[in-house]
This record gives sequence, C-alpha cells and structure tokens, in this order.
Amino acid sequence: MNKVLLEKDGNVAIITINNPKALNALSTEVLEDLDAAVNDVKNDDDIYAVIVTGAGDKSFVAGADIAEMKDKNVEEAAKYGAFGNKVFREIETLNKPVIAAVNGFALGGGNELAMSCDIRLAADNAVFGQPEVGLGITPGFGGTQRLARLIPVGLAKEIIYTARNIKAPKALEIGLVNAVYPHEELMPAALKMAKGIAKNAPKAVAASKKAINDGLNETIDEGIQTEVEQFSGCFATEDQKYGMDCFLNKVKDKQFKNK
Repeated sequence: MNKVLLEKDGNVAIITINNPKALNALSTEVLEDLDAAVNDVKNDDDIYAVIVTGAGDKSFVAGADIAEMKDKNVEEAAKYGAFGNKVFREIETLNKPVIAAVNGFALGGGNELAMSCDIRLAADNAVFGQPEVGLGITPGFGGTQRLARLIPVGLAKEIIYTARNIKAPKALEIGLVNAVYPHEELMPAALKMAKGIAKNAPKAVAASKKAINDGLNETIDEGIQTEVEQFSGCFATEDQKYGMDCFLNKVKDKQFKNK
C-alpha cells in the first residue's frame, strides 16, 4: 500500500490516507489501497476499533481525483463509482466501529468517506461539502444517500444543490459531526475514544453496530427482531459470561478476549 498507511496502537488500527501532495484525493490507487487496509483490519481479530484520517495538516480527503475522472465515459464512470461505493460500504458494514478523525478538508468523496464511518470527530479547521454539481456531476460515493440520512433532508439538499462548503462549527450544529477539537487535540481525542470502545466486548460492539445499521432500514418491529437476534447471539460468546461474572464480582479492570 503506497497511498494508505496502516498502523496499530494496541487494539486500535489507524488508517491514514497518505496522498498529501494531492490533499489526499481519492484516486483509484488510493481507493485500492484503502480497500486493502480495510480488509486487513477486518481479518485481524486483535483489532477492536479503527480510526480513519488524512496525512498532513490541511486535508482529510479533499475529494475524488478530478484529473483522473475528467475524461471518463459513462461506463468507466459507473465502474469508478461502483468501486468507491464498494469500499465505503465495506467501512460502513465493517465488523468493528470506525471513527473518522477529520483533520481538514472533507469535500466530495472526503465527506462521503467520513459519512461511511460510525462516528465523525473534526478538527476546528475542518471543512465539509459536496461540490459535485459545480463540476457537472452528482455525488458518486454515497453522498446523496448518507447525507440525507444523517442530517435533515432539507439541509442535505441545500448542501448538495448549492455546492457550498460548511465549517466545523456548522457541521457540529447540524449533527454531521459528533465533536470539534483544536487541530492538535483531534488525534488524541480520537485515540482516547477508540481505546475506550476497545475496552468493551468486541463482539458485543460489533453486534450493536449491526443492529443499528440494519434497523435503520427496517420497520420498528423488524428492527426489534434484529436487536433480539444480536442480543441473544451474544450469549454464545465467552465474553458475555466473563463480562457478567466481572460485574457480579465487582471486577473493574476487564480484559475481553473477542471470543
């Protein structure tokens, strides 16, 4: 992987888009490397939480690679969009929670990448937007679908139709991000949150993620049934027995085994 870095800090994986000269733009090479990193994390039983961020101080991901996209025909654009969506869906449905540490520009594909993560934390210099209509296209990596699910539909339409960017405080106000930090505090905050998540039973966290994600596309009755299935499935794990024994015996320093 030349354009994506994968590091580990205990049970936390840190995926860094490493294309700073292009403001971490999502070229096909970057997407392929991101796909490989996500699959590495998926198959690593020692990783319980993931952080995605961008290299440098200016940009999380400034968007897709316009120079690469410019001359595509309809079929090539469809293939490119399908691959980007595949990678982002892998992140969205990953069996581990993913935190986006948005350290600058998150435009177009960058905002779409952030939205595919479970939680978004932003630096105070972060800027969000979907500028695609100003380039003669629509969002292509899930922007029209996720943005309207995360914030009020009218606001999502305004952001997409006007192609105007919003700064971190506004993103926090409308619920696009969970919190805003001074730039130098962003990664420590993301790592603290990821390590806090990683202290809990990994299979229970994964089951909770699946129940939430699946339930959003179901009726309330279907969603409750999904929750019951995920809840009851936890009782087949060693971590459930261990966690409840720790509670009953007042053991505070738990060490779950992801089993």
